[in-house]
Amino acid sequence: MADDQKTTELSEKEKQQLFEEEALPHLNALYNYALSINSSKQDAEDLVQDTFLRAYRFFHQYTPGTNCKAWLFTILRNLYNTRYKNYKKKPGKVHYDDYEEIYDFIIESDLDSSIEDPEQEFFHSILPEEIIDAINELPEEFRSVLLLADIEDFSYKEIAEIMDCPIGTVMSRLHRARNILKKKLVDYAEEKGVITAESRQK
Repeated sequence: MADDQKTTELSEKEKQQLFEEEALPHLNALYNYALSINSSKQDAEDLVQDTFLRAYRFFHQYTPGTNCKAWLFTILRNLYNTRYKNYKKKPGKVHYDDYEEIYDFIIESDLDSSIEDPEQEFFHSILPEEIIDAINELPEEFRSVLLLADIEDFSYKEIAEIMDCPIGTVMSRLHRARNILKKKLVDYAEEKGVITAESRQK
């Protein structure tokens, strides 16, 4: 099947097969993201279900071989803004197994250079729960951009389209999200007595 063949030219069976091949592999990523911005698992499940129903309904607008993942995330985000956002009472929970990707972005070269090796080792021993809690405490618009960039690996342009905002806003929110998360992790280390307030100011 040619990549530029429109889904309107496909039989219903071919359409279903193509949808399964291009859309369904992103189910877990969509659910994890939905869970991070909703107040409950049920809301997240409903949002993902609505996303796939709408995606299949409008699958004739999708061009096979293009970025189906970004297309699905855009649908999910639009549905969230129009149907779910006003009912959200508290941040959802992040349950990404590959949380280390975010950790690497924050810690790799951005911590205070005055921190000694034993203290650096402490940061590498931080448990997933601490990182997840810190992410969950981020404002929703910062948390969303952070997850889309550092977990889902979307480009600034793709995130801007998903979030329906300028690329400059995406870059600003991502920068602030990483800085907030870094500070939370450093604060956690200070609470545990690994880093002193004096060493942070050197």
